[in-house]
Amino acid sequence: MRALVAVLLVSSVAFAQTEGDGGLPETVDAGTPGTVLEARVAELERKLLDEQQQRTAQLGVLEKGVEALKNLPAVLTARGVRLTLGGFVQADGQWRQSSVEQLDDATRAPLNETRFLVRRARLRPQVETDYVSGALEADFNTVAGSQVRLVGAEVSAHTSTADGRAPLLQLTAGQFKIPFGLEVPQSDRERLFMERSSVVRSLFPGEYDLGLRLSGQWRFLTFAAAWMNGHPIGEKAFPLQAPVAPRDVVGRLGVDAKLVPSVRVEAGVSVLIGSGFHAGSPATKDQLVWRDINGDNVAQVSELQVILGSPASPSSAFARQAVGGDVRVSLDLLPLGTTTVQGELVWSKNLDRLLDPSDLVAVGRDLRGLGWHAAITQQLTKWALLGVRYDRYTPDLDALDSRAGQVVPKDLTVSTVAVTAGFVWKPVLRVLVEYDHNTNANGRTAQGVPTTLADDAVIGRAEVSF
Repeated sequence: MRALVAVLLVSSVAFAQTEGDGGLPETVDAGTPGTVLEARVAELERKLLDEQQQRTAQLGVLEKGVEALKNLPAVLTARGVRLTLGGFVQADGQWRQSSVEQLDDATRAPLNETRFLVRRARLRPQVETDYVSGALEADFNTVAGSQVRLVGAEVSAHTSTADGRAPLLQLTAGQFKIPFGLEVPQSDRERLFMERSSVVRSLFPGEYDLGLRLSGQWRFLTFAAAWMNGHPIGEKAFPLQAPVAPRDVVGRLGVDAKLVPSVRVEAGVSVLIGSGFHAGSPATKDQLVWRDINGDNVAQVSELQVILGSPASPSSAFARQAVGGDVRVSLDLLPLGTTTVQGELVWSKNLDRLLDPSDLVAVGRDLRGLGWHAAITQQLTKWALLGVRYDRYTPDLDALDSRAGQVVPKDLTVSTVAVTAGFVWKPVLRVLVEYDHNTNANGRTAQGVPTTLADDAVIGRAEVSF
């Protein structure tokens, strides 16, 4: 290459001398063409080196772009503002032993749950700078027909995150996950098991609520405290509303530390103090009722009955609480992959908002609940996962029942043994299969005698993250 450049330069110098164009520099003697050749060769080499450096830089930018596409979700950065777009889709096929081809008497909704459905399809755009961030999260599903709803909308101000660490302090307003325990804040695409445990779904249905939250992390200590409406998005009575003025105060104090490089421990204590709501009733008038007992279509005095009206009863609030403890240990000791062991215990009073909604005023006594769950998951190389979980929840520890004229304790406990196996392809695709052995003591025989409800289930799921 260098020889070719030299030949070309010699030819050009000879041509310039022949034409007499004075092409040689004034400071160089025309009798020393070697000096001219070396100068021009050096200049061309410098230009070639600059070109090579520019192409190397452009190639580096392209490689970074390709790497950003591989590491989902995609991140776009412009003028210090980072835009992240992520989400996932969970498509399920399920069989449930308790399904019947009937309609619910109250809601007229189908009671059959052996079907295909889109369990969750989430889309979450998020914008972030070094001190301010915001996010929206929309959910699409077919659990009860085609639904589109807003599940998350939050604005945050925080200390600098330029170093990539979690902020020391962060103040968030809007609709976000309730900061209680281990499973409530967990992402649905990170959890191996299909759904959260029974106690978590009953006390915190839907996981999201409106409020104000202060959170942060210092070294291995984490904390979150929130002032919230107290009526989550999945509650039956007043989802995302506030029928009483007092707000729920809820928070968690925890640790997240690596004891050694192969052992990570996450643990915390959570507390909730708030107010429930009892709906009052309007006043009713006296009513005259005729029951044609003998079927002669003639009103008799003995067939007439007066139902007295009742005065209006006002709505009222009642106190409710919950205390929980949780722990998760991740072990990178086996060559197959990470082993995770976790557990959570929650005691509550008048807090159930889904399975057996608590109403202290209507029942006339406190409704104490207790629930817990324990699980172990094992990564089987980078391609597969396996997990087992047991969860147990009693919504009313003091429940009573009447049998043959006698008052006896009533067991309202529900429990589930879940066994889940999954195939994983990169961070994009997961295919999961779960068998649930559900024990439900609220079943009844044809004669009305309490029995365990046959309610096992098998669920298959295809999940794609982006």
